Amino acid sequence: MIGAIKSMLGIGPQTDYKQLVNDGAVIVDVRSRAEFDSGHIRGSVNIPVDQLAQNLGKLKDKNKPVITCCASGMRSAAAKNILRSNGYEHVYNGGGWTSLRAKL
Repeated sequence: MIGAIKSMLGIGPQTDYKQLVNDGAVIVDVRSRAEFDSGHIRGSVNIPVDQLAQNLGKLKDKNKPVITCCASGMRSAAAKNILRSNGYEHVYNGGGWTSLRAKL
């Protein structure tokens, strides 16, 4: 049970986000458009979490790594679960976008 909670929140072994991006990972920022417009990681795709399920077509390759991010990590955890339940194999919760940007 604790392992599932840690996984859902993106807590666990350290992920090398920089290497994932170098290997072609897509960064999906799941904040609102207004939040995204106020600052974001260059090259990231904005799909608000409440619109993610309807916009899966924007993420065509289900085998390509996807890193989700938001303001704090809560919405990105929800987005990770949405993607995983729709067959995306390699999904990582990057947490808050500013801390993720620092790791890149």
